[in-house]
Amino acid sequence: MNLGLISDIHGNRPALEAVLADGADDVDEFVCLGDIVGYGPWPSECVHLIQQHCETVIRGNHDREALDPEGYTDNEMAMAGLRYAEAELITANLEWLQSRPRKTDLLDGDALLVHDHPEQVDRYVMPRGFPEVRPYLDDYEACFLGHTHLQHEAVIDDRLILNPGSVGQPRDGDSRAAYAVVDTDTWETDLRRVEYDIETVQRKVAEEGLPPEIGERLAGGR
Repeated sequence: MNLGLISDIHGNRPALEAVLADGADDVDEFVCLGDIVGYGPWPSECVHLIQQHCETVIRGNHDREALDPEGYTDNEMAMAGLRYAEAELITANLEWLQSRPRKTDLLDGDALLVHDHPEQVDRYVMPRGFPEVRPYLDDYEACFLGHTHLQHEAVIDDRLILNPGSVGQPRDGDSRAAYAVVDTDTWETDLRRVEYDIETVQRKVAEEGLPPEIGERLAGGR
């Protein structure tokens, strides 16, 4: 089976639509590793698309904090995006986000799915930190995670550790939407990037009165 891994959408509908269209012909199943909302101006639409296309959805930190945006007072862009999401999302979708698991397994227990770190909530696992995940994988063949917005993969002691990167807000210097496809029979991977209309997002950010940096940073993938 070709498993599509998407993460860190952050309310960016054009990027999510581009990724879903790109994988339409060869992805058998998409899973979402969290942060559907936050920052971007289409939280409701992105939740709806994920509900349509993903049976397995992990809760990210922005999904969790959509009920309490004031927890991000040290990051004005994040707080503004979360306030916007809280105002835009219907109660049922806010509750659905909160009901997603922080982590789960997939593929008959072969793969661990988590947004951040297997045990430490909200901790970033940077590419150089992938070896730190290995001790948690004795019972798994693979670990799929997000949170850093950095697309990266590594094989450590025959365990695959993979971050598909960010669909809606890449931070690795590549402005294209990121996702990954894994062949679950062979564990072969395909790290993918997809062009999308960044200017449309920037215009929508301005129209909704969100901090302009939310749109500006997209062009540089930062």
